[in-house]
Amino acid sequence: MKENQMIEESIARLGELEQDLKIDGIPSGVEGLDKMFFVFKKTKKGVKKEYLNGIPRYSIFNITGVPDTGKSLLVEQVAITQAGKDIPTIFVTVETPAIFVGSVLKQKAIAMGVDEKKIEENIIFIDAASHHQLREEIPLFLNTLAYAIKKYHVKFTIIDSITGFFEAKEMIARTIVRQLFHFMKKWYQTALFVSQKRSGHEDLSAEAAGGYAIAHILDGSMVFSKKVISSTYDERLYNLPIGEMIRLFRIDGCRLCGHDTETHVLEIEKGLIKIGPSLKELKNKQTK
Repeated sequence: MKENQMIEESIARLGELEQDLKIDGIPSGVEGLDKMFFVFKKTKKGVKKEYLNGIPRYSIFNITGVPDTGKSLLVEQVAITQAGKDIPTIFVTVETPAIFVGSVLKQKAIAMGVDEKKIEENIIFIDAASHHQLREEIPLFLNTLAYAIKKYHVKFTIIDSITGFFEAKEMIARTIVRQLFHFMKKWYQTALFVSQKRSGHEDLSAEAAGGYAIAHILDGSMVFSKKVISSTYDERLYNLPIGEMIRLFRIDGCRLCGHDTETHVLEIEKGLIKIGPSLKELKNKQTK
């Protein structure tokens, strides 16, 4: 592309863009999550806050946290929800071979009341765990993704986990994440990228392996953490005995719309997660 042509094509007034994207919500199947995103709408009575009732369409989210906090559970639940609505969904598995993840999804579908056949028909696996070339050669991986998106008319993509694409090469993590982000935007995907957190990182920070590469490039982060009940104050606040463990959840930024900014209790029951009350709500109950 000639320089002048590139300059012309990279500049446009808002009214000259090809389309105006409507940001609506895609139901996640995770209780408590869908009411955490909102937009403001003009009405005859003024400006009104309107909940999206789902994850904002076209958003690319970083799902991050220390191990055993519910990251994979969340994306599995979201994938099953989409499949149950006959929405083709790509599930890129980087850590565990697809046949094992598929077995887990079928079991979870039963718990969620989703027809197993819909899982088989609407979830498209890309097995980067079994095929190391897909992890090591980003152009090959993106070509594979593009082929699957076109073939199955996919609008929702999950990667678990993106960290596997830059193991032992974190110096270029930012470059890799940016390539994946722009690819998803080009293909109008809504996407969830699971990312692993080093044990040395602050529990409720959005930082993941590769530094701030993921959190700074993607549209926002959903941060998972866990805490051991270690004081009488914790006992009263969480209504749990000393020595028990509690999981926490927070949305850390969203470029596409407004979002809840409080830290919430995250509950896991029968392999399914739900977002519970905020710590502020728990504290208010405690003081009454």
